[in-house]
Amino acid sequence: MTDSLFSPLTLRETELPNRIMLSPMCQYSAEDGVATEWHHVHLGTRATGGAGLVMAEATAVEPEGRITPGCLGIWSDEHAEALAPTTDYIRSQGAVPAIQLAHAGRKASHAPPAEGSGAIPADTERGWETVSATDEPYPHAEGDEAATRRLSTAEVEGVVDSYRAAAERALDAGFEVAEVHAAHGYLLHQFLSPVTNDRDDEYGGSFENRTRALRETVAAVRDVWPDDKPVFVRISATDWIDDRDSWTVEQSARLAPLLEEAGADLIDVSGGGIHPDQEVPSIGPGYMVPNAERIREESGVPVATVGKITEAEHADALVRNDRADLVALGREMLRNPYWPLEAAHELGEDVEWPVQYRRGTFD
Repeated sequence: MTDSLFSPLTLRETELPNRIMLSPMCQYSAEDGVATEWHHVHLGTRATGGAGLVMAEATAVEPEGRITPGCLGIWSDEHAEALAPTTDYIRSQGAVPAIQLAHAGRKASHAPPAEGSGAIPADTERGWETVSATDEPYPHAEGDEAATRRLSTAEVEGVVDSYRAAAERALDAGFEVAEVHAAHGYLLHQFLSPVTNDRDDEYGGSFENRTRALRETVAAVRDVWPDDKPVFVRISATDWIDDRDSWTVEQSARLAPLLEEAGADLIDVSGGGIHPDQEVPSIGPGYMVPNAERIREESGVPVATVGKITEAEHADALVRNDRADLVALGREMLRNPYWPLEAAHELGEDVEWPVQYRRGTFD
């Protein structure tokens, strides 16, 4: 029988009720990294709206790993306790709660978009020192850069330990899926890409060395994550930089089975973010799908795809045609938290709306 958008997906012993995932999206609404009522309502509403997997935003494993002062964190028990009521609610709606564990690296210590997204100097009250695989700061056209320090070999190992500790807290908070964020130019992507990795230790140089930090991080998360629950990894399939040595979809396809060997169950495929010089192709519905499809075909590892997917028939076709195992929606789910329920109605799927909403007709 052909799978569809509303077919369950089982990874290890965890079953997602459908193939729709709320993509992790920063909300810039945390207080010292602690979740607020905004996060509870934002994530809970998408669970009520019918998403099979509800993914919390990039959640920093260390205070210095936040993109902005308003980003979510999970470096203490207080952070985990604040998220527990939300995971309980997500589960009560029949969805699976997930969390993206992250470290921004040299893209940390920035203002939120509403304040211009500029770098916040480390010597100011709201700023902090940023770290990376390199000592080159993330370049801004206006010259507004956050001074960056290259991590020592021992410090890289410390970051891996921070991911392990964060995964333990995420489990205590009730999350059932942990996703390691290695995309969009953040720290683990900074190790993967030759654009940013200029190291000469065991974490730099060759493909094996550049992928080491990510592989060790996935293994560390897998080590503390229950055997019956899946681990995801989000990657940028390509840097979209062709005029220099960069990260490519060929390398991503080569990496996928190594991540599976380290303990990953699904690759969440996105793209770009490593450098402003990227040249993104024409952005249309499903523009990232070909990269996800290629990684899936060449590696055999399940994938999620994302990118301007807004129509129910399009999302359904991606699953039916074996182009992706999971479809992640971002901005469309911001516009319409009930997109999954409406998509089911449009596709003729037998999906029940919440009992509180069952009065009347939706035709």
